[in-house]
Amino acid sequence: MKTSLIDKIALVTGGSRSLGKEVALQLAKDGADVIITYKNQKTAAESVVEEIKAMGRKSASVQVDLNGTRELPKLEEEIQKILSNWGQEKFDILINNAGVISNKPLHILSEEDLDNQYNTNYKSVVFLTQRLLNHLSDGGRVINIGSGTTRFAFQPLVGYGPIKAAVEVFTMYLAKILGERKITANVVSPGALDTDFNAEIFSNPDVTGYVASQTALGRVGLPTDVSGVISFLSSEAGGWINGQRIEVSGGYHL
Repeated sequence: MKTSLIDKIALVTGGSRSLGKEVALQLAKDGADVIITYKNQKTAAESVVEEIKAMGRKSASVQVDLNGTRELPKLEEEIQKILSNWGQEKFDILINNAGVISNKPLHILSEEDLDNQYNTNYKSVVFLTQRLLNHLSDGGRVINIGSGTTRFAFQPLVGYGPIKAAVEVFTMYLAKILGERKITANVVSPGALDTDFNAEIFSNPDVTGYVASQTALGRVGLPTDVSGVISFLSSEAGGWINGQRIEVSGGYHL
């Protein structure tokens, strides 16, 4: 099976830390040139870019706030500039990874909390994808990051889980819409990953022990457990997987 990403260009949103960082690095290891976006962590983003360049791949970062749509025109313009500098017109792989999380159960969930999660985790995914489709190569890939919380209910994520469910359904529609261009669309849904994104949750050692006890493979997941799956889906070998939700959780809550 051909899993090499040589001569491919990927865009990973939220690529300066956590899962996004590991995905960007894995795609580069497998041969892709990688553009990442970041919101605030410029130094971290520059570090990822330099690490990718050290592999012999091209890389660049773009600062953008993906809470809603207001900065999408700027992002599109910056991506076009980067591609032009690289002698390219289009890119091949879109990883919609950037997201926010609010660890608040229903009785204290606010409208502001929900709007922030909706705008970043769903609205920006829809309209960023819409805006960039003209820059995505035929035969390319769209991979959205979902969540295990669409299969099992974790009460503090009552706002987060349902919004990720919307991402899953949107992905199914994308697969149908983009099929004529031979572009696949899939959603990768991690289980509970021990990253700084989930730092508030995993700050409690009892939570870590509970998650490990409820996982068939007996431990908490790491970003590296997920990044290889995303790279596979981005490759030629993953080209017949389309419109699917793929949970990468080690068998959590089976």
